[in-house]
Amino acid sequence: MKTSSTLQADSKPLSLAARQEIDWPLFLISGGFLGAFLIAALVDITTVSNLVNTLFAWSTKFFGLYWQVLMLLTFLVSLGICFSKCGRVRLGGVNQRPDSSTFNWIAVIMCALLAGGGAFWAAAEPLMHFASPPPLFAGMQPNTEAAGIAALAQSFVHWGFLAWAVLGSLLAIVLMHLHYDKGLPLAPRTLLYPLFGQRALDGPIGTLADATSIIAVVAGTIGPIGFLGLQISNALHAVWGLPNDIFTQSVTIILVTVMYTTSCLVGLKGIRFVSEINVWLMIGLAVFMVVFGPTMFILGGFPSAFALHLEHFIPMTMFRADTKWLDWWTVFYWGWFIGYAPMVALYVAKISRGRTIREVIMTLSIIAPIVTMFWFTVVGGSGIGLELQTPGSVTAHGTQPEALLLGVTQNLPMGGLISALFLFLSFISVATNGDAMAFTVAMAMSRNDKPKGWLRAFWCIGMGLAAVVLITIGSGGVTALQSFIVITAVPVSLLILPALWDAVRIARHMAREQAV
Repeated sequence: MKTSSTLQADSKPLSLAARQEIDWPLFLISGGFLGAFLIAALVDITTVSNLVNTLFAWSTKFFGLYWQVLMLLTFLVSLGICFSKCGRVRLGGVNQRPDSSTFNWIAVIMCALLAGGGAFWAAAEPLMHFASPPPLFAGMQPNTEAAGIAALAQSFVHWGFLAWAVLGSLLAIVLMHLHYDKGLPLAPRTLLYPLFGQRALDGPIGTLADATSIIAVVAGTIGPIGFLGLQISNALHAVWGLPNDIFTQSVTIILVTVMYTTSCLVGLKGIRFVSEINVWLMIGLAVFMVVFGPTMFILGGFPSAFALHLEHFIPMTMFRADTKWLDWWTVFYWGWFIGYAPMVALYVAKISRGRTIREVIMTLSIIAPIVTMFWFTVVGGSGIGLELQTPGSVTAHGTQPEALLLGVTQNLPMGGLISALFLFLSFISVATNGDAMAFTVAMAMSRNDKPKGWLRAFWCIGMGLAAVVLITIGSGGVTALQSFIVITAVPVSLLILPALWDAVRIARHMAREQAV
C-alpha cells in the first residue's frame, strides 16, 4: 500500500487508455449487460427472477454482516475526520472556492438520494412498520401510537446517518484529492489507486470496478423510473378514473425521460434547476402537512422517534436475530446504498470542489440525514396520525407501497390537489435522480468531468426505454432489476472498503499541505 508520501510524490501521467475520451470496453460491457438482462427478462422472466433471488439470498447470507459493519464504520470514521483539525481542509485546492450557493449545493446533493426513494417510501415504510412492528419491537401492539414511534425510528435507521454517510463522505475525500490534486480520472477505479497504483487505472481490476458500479447505479435508477409509471398510473385510475394500463404507465415514463434527458443535456445548471424545484416543492408540501395534517403527532413524534432511534441505534444497526426480515429490509437497503455509493461519490466530488471536508461530511453524514428523518416523519407520520385518529382511513386505499402515499394525501384537506402535487413530486424526484445518475455514468466512462452530450443522452434514454420494456412484463421485471443492485453490492462493497483508511491518511496529508 502506498504511503501518504508516495501519494504526494506520485505524479505519473495517465496511460493512453486512461486518456481516451470514452472508455469503449467499459461502455460495451455496461450497455451490453443491460441489453442482455432486458432480453433475458422478456424471454423468460420467471427464470431470471429465480436466478436473481438465488444470488440475492447468497449475497445477503455471506455479506450481510460485513455490510452492517462497513456502514457503521464509515459513519464513525467520517465523524472522526469531520471534527478533527482535518475538517478544515479545502478539497480541490486550497485557493478554490465553491461555484454555487450552499443552499443550491445541498439541494442538489439531497436530490441525488432522497429524491430517488424518499417520495415513494416516506409514506410506505413507516406505515408498513406501524402495521407490522420490526422484530426488535415485536412486543409492541400494532397500530398503536407506540408502534408508530417505533416505525419512524426504524425508518430513521434505514434512511438516516449510515445511508447518507456511505454515499460520499469518505469516498469524496479520496476521489477529490486524487482527481483535482493528482489528475487521476473521476471514476470508481480511482478509489483503488492508493492500493494498486497504475494497475487500478489500466488493468482489468479498474474495468471491473467501473462496470459493477455503473451496472449497480443503472439498475437502481431504472427501478424507480419503472415504479413511477406504475405508481402514477394507479393513482390516476384511483382518483381521476383514467385507465390503469400499460399505455398510461409508458406515457408517464416517456415524459419523465424527456424531462431528465433535457436537464442532463443542459448540464449541471439544468440539474441544479430541477433539483431546486424539487426541494421547494418538498418544503411547501411539508409545511402544508404539518399545518393541516395530524400536527401534534408529527411535531411530537419526531423528537420521540429520534430519541428512540438514538437509544437503539446500535441494536437496530447490528440486528441479526431475524434474517428473513433483515434481508428484505436493513440488508437490502445497505446493499442498495453501497451499490450507489461510488457513483454518487463521483457526483458529490464533481459538484463540491472548493468545499471543506467538514462541509462535505456535515452535509452528508449529519444535515441530510436529519432532514430526511423529518421528511419521513411529516409524510409517514401523517399517515400514522391519520390511522390513529380514524383506523383504516389510509389503508382503505390499499396496503401496497404505491397505494399508501395516495391513502395519506386523500385524507388531507384539498386531497385531490395535494395528491396531484405529490404525484408531480414523485415525477420530478425521479427526474432529479435520473439526470444526476446519467450524467455521472457518462462522466465515469469519459475519463474527464465533461461527458459528451450524446453519451449523456444514451444513458438517459436507455434507462427510460429499459423501464418501459420491463413494465410490459409487469412489476416483476422491475423488481428483479432492483434486487440485482444488491448482488452488485458484493464487489462494490470491496471497492469502497479501502476508503476507511485511505480517507484518513489523505485528509491528514492534505492538512499538512494546507497547514491547517
